[in-house]
Amino acid sequence: MSATGEVTSGRAGRGRRIILWRHGQTAWNVERRFQGTTDVGLTETGVAQARRAARLLAACEPDAIVASDLSRAADTAAELAALTGLEVALDEGLRETYAGVWQGLTHEEIIARYGAEYAAWKRGESVRRGGGELETEVADRAAPVVLRHVEKLPEDGTLVVVSHGGTIRTTIGRLLGLESGHWESLGGLTNCCWSVLGQGARGWRLLEHNAGTLPEPVLGDDD
Repeated sequence: MSATGEVTSGRAGRGRRIILWRHGQTAWNVERRFQGTTDVGLTETGVAQARRAARLLAACEPDAIVASDLSRAADTAAELAALTGLEVALDEGLRETYAGVWQGLTHEEIIARYGAEYAAWKRGESVRRGGGELETEVADRAAPVVLRHVEKLPEDGTLVVVSHGGTIRTTIGRLLGLESGHWESLGGLTNCCWSVLGQGARGWRLLEHNAGTLPEPVLGDDD
């Protein structure tokens, strides 16, 4: 409430925000199969996760929703759209990393067949997993999609991006200006959890990571 007694929005003056939300659980997640761009749908648990998370994210009063066109992301986004009345813009630029021959294999199968390639990837080397995309190439296609939708937001608006764990990590890394070799330092996202970026005076800042509850204000000297 302002000094004049008028009710003011808690969003006023905070700048734009991006909520990057990972899709709900799929059968391949449970089986630890590398999904990549394979279109695998949500499990019943995944749908329940999306509905729960959507109720929380609706309280953030998003202004726009953009999602990967793969069904696990699009169906997750639809749960939030149903609560907010917003339309979901689908964009293939937000798809998960294409991983070639790795797709459909379990992690154990990948290690057994492509152990050296897998180890190099885990060391942070630039690797075309399964002959697919580099992480920098994923960022090249995904980050511009996010920024195009951010530009359409009001001054203190919020964009929800519904995508995939690898794509979200590379996008965060790119928007924060981190060198690609350090993107792995951002931990993975649990199904239907999200990260929040806020627009500050010196660019984007990571406000929340792998969150499953509503963001809380930072109270202290380092806000």
